[in-house]
Amino acid sequence: MNKPVVIIGAGLSGLRAASLLAAKGIKCQVLEARDRVGGRVLSRSDPARPDLGTFDLGPTWFWPQYERSITSLVHELNVKTFAQYTKGAMLSERFAGRVPERFMLSESAVETSMRIEGGMQSLIEAVADTIPPGIVELNTHVTAVRLDEAGAVTVEAEGADGQMKTVSAGAVILALPPRVAARHLAFSPSLPTEMIADLLSKPAWMAGQAKVVAVYDRPFWRESGLSGFAASWVGPLQEIHDASPQTGAGALFGFFGMPAETRRDLGEEQVLKLASEQLSRLFGTPAENMQALLYKDWATDAETAVEEDLEPLRDFPVYGRPPASDVWKKKLLFAGTEADAQSGGHLEGALLAAEQAVFEVTRKKEEKR
Repeated sequence: MNKPVVIIGAGLSGLRAASLLAAKGIKCQVLEARDRVGGRVLSRSDPARPDLGTFDLGPTWFWPQYERSITSLVHELNVKTFAQYTKGAMLSERFAGRVPERFMLSESAVETSMRIEGGMQSLIEAVADTIPPGIVELNTHVTAVRLDEAGAVTVEAEGADGQMKTVSAGAVILALPPRVAARHLAFSPSLPTEMIADLLSKPAWMAGQAKVVAVYDRPFWRESGLSGFAASWVGPLQEIHDASPQTGAGALFGFFGMPAETRRDLGEEQVLKLASEQLSRLFGTPAENMQALLYKDWATDAETAVEEDLEPLRDFPVYGRPPASDVWKKKLLFAGTEADAQSGGHLEGALLAAEQAVFEVTRKKEEKR
């Protein structure tokens, strides 16, 4: 009996890899440390007001004019989409204590981006539904990957009950952030020094970021001719966008310019207080009437970030697959958005990396024939 391809991580990339392998009749198993699928895709509603909708605390958009893989997958799975709302003026907050400036952007200044009804989690669920039952195991924290002299691969993991388990694998696909793999997994034999250095040089996209979503009974800012888009040099939110569902409730989401260490020192309550005050400052007193306030600090998520990710990014990271290893090259493959040089940091990159990993698995199987 052929040993399965073990995929570590059930984010979009890991799930897509499993879906493609299963469709080709190749045995696979997905091990996920979290109690849910999706990885950095996270869509939530307020438990007290689920009727208001579901909102993304991770990736929000894709761009069909540039990103063919995700666009094709959305159509293939019949996932419903709608365009990001951009009509109206933007706000610019350049100085503390001054009234925000209002600008009308030309149509060509804003790229058309698409969102998914029910949040990006709808895409995750659609991909997961293409995978046969029993393949994805949640609450399973991989601790080690071992390769013996005979070329046999063993994956060691701890289950939710604290019990250790081992899984024999034909190959392993790492579909998790590179730094998490380098810091949290033990490899025997050790990965080459240049590969470890490469993995540690790649911060997980969003790892140092936090996101807040303020939910309202309606998108009131549109009534004043505002798009919901705002840029601020005052903070704590540096970029704000309309996060409203296609109909019904309104929502604004913001990315923090505040470094992860500052957020940690202030604490969640104070961070959210400052964000709420900023929204009121920008959008007026109606912004004080929030129905819900959702928050996710990815820097505190152990499955996403390591200590190095607390350092703010100065430039867009250089992503792509790490250098090959003579010992591991036929047994260890890389997926996840950071493994793609073309669209690293985007959902498109996660899909492209999954497709490449599956291609390599398939090619290796054909070489053995």
